[in-house]
Amino acid sequence: MTKNKNIAGKIAITSAVFSLILLSCIIFGIIIGSADISIKKVLTCLFKSQYDITDTDIAIILQIRLPRVITAALSGAVLSLGGLVFQAMLRNPLAEPYILGISGGSAIGAIAGIALGFAYFPGVGLTAFAGSMASVGALIIINSKDTSFKKDSLILSGVILNSFFSAIIMFLISVSNSAELRGILFWLMGDFSIIGMKEVKILAALTFPAFIFFFFISSKMNLLALGSDMAKSMGVNIKAVILSMLIVSSFMVSISVACSGLLGFVGLVIPHLLRLIIGADHRILVPASILGGGAYMVLCDVLARTVPSAGGEIPVGVITALIGAPLFIVFLKRNSGV
Repeated sequence: MTKNKNIAGKIAITSAVFSLILLSCIIFGIIIGSADISIKKVLTCLFKSQYDITDTDIAIILQIRLPRVITAALSGAVLSLGGLVFQAMLRNPLAEPYILGISGGSAIGAIAGIALGFAYFPGVGLTAFAGSMASVGALIIINSKDTSFKKDSLILSGVILNSFFSAIIMFLISVSNSAELRGILFWLMGDFSIIGMKEVKILAALTFPAFIFFFFISSKMNLLALGSDMAKSMGVNIKAVILSMLIVSSFMVSISVACSGLLGFVGLVIPHLLRLIIGADHRILVPASILGGGAYMVLCDVLARTVPSAGGEIPVGVITALIGAPLFIVFLKRNSGV
């Protein structure tokens, strides 16, 4: 009983701290921009029913910056949690949706949905999910003789799939006469500017159940991380749990990709940093990854908007790659013992 109270206390404290960090980053993300918006105006607009600020400021805060910042937070939460889930499921600290090709498969599915004229939701989201499941199937087939999913073969398979999917994406864009498909290149590198509050509500409605699901199975994720034999001895139905984790994580990642494009290395960087700070207990890591990943992505988006660029702003995916790729090399060398 005392142990459970201690865990509950740690979860509550960790969630409270990271919630405060996320809220601070959201307010900071709304303040920063080409138009001068003070923190007083932001707080007035967010927490008061009566506004004493101009209609222009209200429009900038509620219609432009708030949807963008919330989308960034949700996307970061999804990708961070997705990385944590894949690492626990495959017992591989370098597993992550982008590196394993899951995000690339989702992008191809999203492009196919746009080319076929499907509605943004649910059409594009469903085709992105189909693409992510196809990439999961390809990953399993490539590693079918390696039932333990060894680190080197799994990472190599992901690199191969990523290269292949990137080639397909470039081919689809190059042969298309559609201005919409040609303009999708910027979106693929990460773009939160096209999302409105309607899409934000749909994104939240689709991803929040996944957050709750992984929180409730976090104790089983602890057992999976210790190995299949240990999990079986503790009464875990390995096949059912892994299948449900795979489907739910692929679904939420594909929805994120359909909304904001390819954002790499988020699921690698955040879970690793959080393990160093708060340990390896997934009951604590799941809410911390959701909140910490959201805060991280909001800050990356602020960087993308504020770093000088001839095109107005840098794609968010460029920022996440510039930060994540060097860290991936460090993690790879550390885990391979080089």
